[in-house]
Amino acid sequence: MAEAERIIGTPDSAGADDSAPSDETAAADGAAASDGTAAPEGSAAPEERPRGRRRIFALFVVAVIAYLLDLGSKMLVVAKLEGREPIRVIGDVLRFDAIRNPGAAFGMGEAFTIIFTCIAAAVIVVIIRLARKLYSLPWAIALGLLLGGALGNLTDRIFRSPGVFEGAVVDFIAPAHFAVFNLADSAIVCGGILIVILSFRGLDPDGTVHKD
Repeated sequence: MAEAERIIGTPDSAGADDSAPSDETAAADGAAASDGTAAPEGSAAPEERPRGRRRIFALFVVAVIAYLLDLGSKMLVVAKLEGREPIRVIGDVLRFDAIRNPGAAFGMGEAFTIIFTCIAAAVIVVIIRLARKLYSLPWAIALGLLLGGALGNLTDRIFRSPGVFEGAVVDFIAPAHFAVFNLADSAIVCGGILIVILSFRGLDPDGTVHKD
């Protein structure tokens, strides 16, 4: 009888052993429970943070490149071109002509220098705050262009004459039949155009896509 019970009971015991969690699994589950965190499905959760950090890094790399190019070009223009005859780059189609612009981009609103300075500072703050929720590389590039351009012109507003927050921006790119501008203006316009395109395509800064 005991031998029969042993033979009959063997499959059940094996099944119980197969279905029961191992000591290592139980220990791991207990450690997770003691930490108060649930085990993630796959590796999606750990990948979220590095991906977000990479997008933020891309934003600031683009911003720094745009800012340094603008700053370097303005320093060169002030040192080599200001007060001299314009340089013809492509005949009468494109010239380099150094001017000081107290207004906004492309010479607009010369009487509102302080207002434009405050707007540029506000744009920079908004972009930096938005960067915390950034998971889209195209948005990182667009915001980086805006940030670099805004910083470039804001630097002129703060440090150039006639005074702090009233400084005139250095412009030098002079196409025919168009306003004179600089690389910061170009970065701002390109970033704005890219944002419009991304918005029409339904891509949000957090990487999600929506359709109206």
